Amino acid sequence: MSVVQSTIADGIGRITLNRPERMNAITTELARELERALSELSGDPTVNVVVIRGADKNFCAGGDVAEVESLRSAGPEALRTLFEAFRRACDVIAAVEVPVVAGVEGVAMAGGFEIALSCDMIIASENSVFSLPEVTRGLIAAAGGLYRLVRSMPRALALELLATGDRLTAARAAEFGLVNHVTVPGGAIAEALALARKITANAPIAVRESMQIARRAFDMDDDELFALGLEAQKRIVTTQDFAEGPRAFIEKRSPDWKGC
Repeated sequence: MSVVQSTIADGIGRITLNRPERMNAITTELARELERALSELSGDPTVNVVVIRGADKNFCAGGDVAEVESLRSAGPEALRTLFEAFRRACDVIAAVEVPVVAGVEGVAMAGGFEIALSCDMIIASENSVFSLPEVTRGLIAAAGGLYRLVRSMPRALALELLATGDRLTAARAAEFGLVNHVTVPGGAIAEALALARKITANAPIAVRESMQIARRAFDMDDDELFALGLEAQKRIVTTQDFAEGPRAFIEKRSPDWKGC
């Protein structure tokens, strides 16, 4: 069975990290399969949102210790293969044109937390735990955790978590806006899918254009972002959906979005 499973239904691409016997720990194979699955979903015009989850009771426990030790003994180049494959997977998550939602149950540790941080939104159950404990093992969160965490929550707290490796509860993460919604244990995936369905009810092109600009809010000044918005608006006004939205409102019905 594949270590990463992906399906599409009703405009939602679903990805499952599927190594429950190892708490969905990351191997080179899983990283490559995750990148492949994301690339396929990203290229499918019927996909308007992606939900990433872990199989069984955990999201992802980080790198698979057994493979890391095996690669370490083989030399630095072998270990770099795993690190680079995982970094590419996280970068692909962050670059997917449609919104990406993480549904987190149980642990999201180390690389697992980096996957969640690469997503646009996080839904977490009350019993989920987040951590970047790399410094406690002589490593760093090099797949994006170092900078994505600081961008996602107050700087001082993010730096504390990075320097100590301490754990963060879902409730605490929600206080600082890192987690969108906290659910009862076992409810994170259902809530993530509910959020995904709410997103798919909107005009897909407008959502994609909005996400592309909003994600760059920290990288560009207001004038540059405004210019991007104007270009996006020019593209949107030529679409069928641009006419459908006001028409549906006037006719008091749900829009029939075409995505074109």
